[in-house]
Amino acid sequence: MGLEWEYKNGQTPLDEDEKADLLVPGVTTRGELDEHEQLNIEKAVAWSINLNVSADRILTENFIKNLHKRMFGNVWRWAGQFRSTEKNIGVDRHLIGIELRKLIDDTLFWIDNVTFPPDEITVRFKHRLVNIHCFPNGNGRHSRLMADIMISSVFRRDAFSWHSSDMVKADDTRKAYINAIREADNGNINPLIDFARN
Repeated sequence: MGLEWEYKNGQTPLDEDEKADLLVPGVTTRGELDEHEQLNIEKAVAWSINLNVSADRILTENFIKNLHKRMFGNVWRWAGQFRSTEKNIGVDRHLIGIELRKLIDDTLFWIDNVTFPPDEITVRFKHRLVNIHCFPNGNGRHSRLMADIMISSVFRRDAFSWHSSDMVKADDTRKAYINAIREADNGNINPLIDFARN
């Protein structure tokens, strides 16, 4: 297929079968792919802006899969489907459904019991979702939009700013995001909460 891309720090490489599921003909560079994905994502963001759904509607496997399909379905055949390959990040592919169920149950408990403030509940959910790594690609962007939907719909607060970046470019903002994720991996969620709001 001729798709050779360099992967930036924190990005998940696609295997050849996953690359073969590209729905857009003529894409040969990472930049072209990013443009097509961004157009698809913008449609999903526009759909989500006035979404008014409860936590028990958002926090379902079905909603999580459908949002990924909305974000990437015009670009990738596998959009909205759990990955069937092992990656450089994430749980074993056979554990995706189990770990996602645990995350959903934990998050509903946090909401019902006001275990943490709203921003922290939402960012903890986002962090664990990206670490499960449900899909072949797009997990970071997907988990950030899930967080925006949750904070807006469930908690009636403004969506996060994420430093006004999609984090696709390997710049200082992306480095700060990856560092905040790594801090959260080590048990310190505060840098990721700060990053989300600034």
